[in-house]
Amino acid sequence: MGSFASPLDAAPAPPTAKPSPPPAPAPANGLVTQEELKRVAAHRAVEMVEPGMTLGLGTGSTAAHALDRLGDLLRSGELAAVAGVPTSLKTEAHAARVGIPMLPLGEAGGIDLSIDGADEVDPELNLVKGRGGSLLREKMIEGSGGRFVVIVDESKLVPRLGCTGAVPVEVVPFGCDHTLGLVRKVFDGLPGFSARLRTVASKDGEGKEEMFVTDNGNYIVEMFFEDGIRGDLNEISDRLLRITGVVEHGMFLGMATSVVVAKKDGTVALLHKKK
Repeated sequence: MGSFASPLDAAPAPPTAKPSPPPAPAPANGLVTQEELKRVAAHRAVEMVEPGMTLGLGTGSTAAHALDRLGDLLRSGELAAVAGVPTSLKTEAHAARVGIPMLPLGEAGGIDLSIDGADEVDPELNLVKGRGGSLLREKMIEGSGGRFVVIVDESKLVPRLGCTGAVPVEVVPFGCDHTLGLVRKVFDGLPGFSARLRTVASKDGEGKEEMFVTDNGNYIVEMFFEDGIRGDLNEISDRLLRITGVVEHGMFLGMATSVVVAKKDGTVALLHKKK
């Protein structure tokens, strides 16, 4: 597996005449906040959008900055004839709020460009996504063709997937404990591995918890690794997907075509998929 150094290039000039957003203001210590880094990366990705495109609209705090920028450009008339396919109910509501026309996936006629964040990016541009629970719709839309541009700050770059937190697996509610056990068997004997069903604080309060439910009415199994996932990722993917009861997992393998990385000094760089 290679390093991040070799494919990292300075971001090229925007291909269109759309004005670029101002660079991130550098505070006294020379660094910018993580939220500002997300905004910088998102705005750079939006510069790739051209009139007439159908876009896959991602979910999460980084993708939200891209939605806001798209809305600004549409309202000002600097961008026209763009429609989006949202990857979650939350994204659908946000896109409607900022004035982005939307299409259902079945009527989109193909996705030209998808823009979304990621929880982790490895040196081969494999991703962990879906810690917010939208992994199934994200993978359906972002894997449907066209370019998939991922927007991250450099804290998301990892040597191996699974290094910084949960790798989610969406499962059907029926027999979820049984399915959880089968997921655990895939990594049987691996030191430091654990898996659990995701819960959230109950809406009733009183310190109770309830199952986290996705937009599709499913549950999420969270897989944790002491030192990331080692081994053939495609083989591991196949083993997980062969489990009856598993709907999809949050490893996005070979899907990203480019990654926009906002660095701590406020500059932006691109990583490109190896051909």
